[in-house]
Amino acid sequence: MERWVDSVYRELSPRERLGQLIMPIIYPVPADSTQLLERLKREQWGGILFQKGLLAEQRQLTLRLQQAARTPLLIALDGEWGLYMRLKDAPRYPRSQQIAAASTQLLEAYGREVARQCRLMGIHINFAPVLDVNSNPRNPVIGTRSFGSTVEEVKRGALAYARGLESGGVLSVAKHFPGHGDTSEDSHKTLPSVNASKARMEALELVPFRSYFAAGYGGVMTAHLRVPAYDSTGRPASLSQAITTDLLQRQMGFKGLIFTDALEMKGAQVKPGESLIVAALLAGNDILLGPPQPQQALRELEQALSKGEIPAQLLEEKCKKILRFKYALIVHPGTSQEASPAEVKHRIWTSEEARLRQQLEQLGTKRAKEQDPTAATGAASRRK
Repeated sequence: MERWVDSVYRELSPRERLGQLIMPIIYPVPADSTQLLERLKREQWGGILFQKGLLAEQRQLTLRLQQAARTPLLIALDGEWGLYMRLKDAPRYPRSQQIAAASTQLLEAYGREVARQCRLMGIHINFAPVLDVNSNPRNPVIGTRSFGSTVEEVKRGALAYARGLESGGVLSVAKHFPGHGDTSEDSHKTLPSVNASKARMEALELVPFRSYFAAGYGGVMTAHLRVPAYDSTGRPASLSQAITTDLLQRQMGFKGLIFTDALEMKGAQVKPGESLIVAALLAGNDILLGPPQPQQALRELEQALSKGEIPAQLLEEKCKKILRFKYALIVHPGTSQEASPAEVKHRIWTSEEARLRQQLEQLGTKRAKEQDPTAATGAASRRK
């Protein structure tokens, strides 16, 4: 691995090394492929998070972009409840809260099945599981995405799902560190606060993350949240060295790949005149997800590097770390498990997948009936 990493790193220019840290959000529209290829050449991203689309279209675009990339691209998915969360002709599974009562064996099998589908699509990273404890009933953004409202529910379900993903060769990413469960606002729209004490954070929010880290899983996503217990300046956790470096890496010992939540979200806030992308890197993140203007973000990183605001040693450390993950997720396993655009849908929708989906759907239906006493009568449908 290290020979490959060192060799690739030496061949990259400083601009290309900085590009490895950027992961834009892309909609997989085949008609846009020429424009995207030009953007890739110009902006030199290290990876891509695809948004809403269809299986064959995303697969075709992935192949074209990978063929054009000088260094293999990390392809990511928001797949908390499988590929269907973003790709509407993929199998649809219940949300995490609905299947939290499943056996850990079934949840792990579910993670492995999602990983199998990811590998067919050439997807290497799944931004899942959600490790937020849904402790605030007024939370507008977590809710059924969480495995539950208690630490034990979340630990049990999320770690089993992560175990399945990683045993299937896909990097899991725990989110949203240090915990987005106890908020009444949505970080897509504003900068929420978690006003819990350190003692409460240690006893609730941080517990699932500690268990995930102890199990050796590979990724974490930092949240756009004010957490005054750990940073009294009001800086978002994603942009806070006190949280992303001191708490996450030094105190909790996390050594895996660290992603920001999407930097285009309203919760990613900096002071006037401050570079958002530079702040995210200096806070301790490895991959800078979804900057509003990737080309401008790359220019700002270049300027900060030339001024010494970004130490050359830090860039080398971050770039080589990403390259190690690329070797483990892309180069070493190869592409033998990937499907062609023409066959990918057929290879995803198998009889084995259908049996697993049926088991999960039965659990989801049972949970819905337990939560809604009118579900067994005609009242629920009459309300619609």
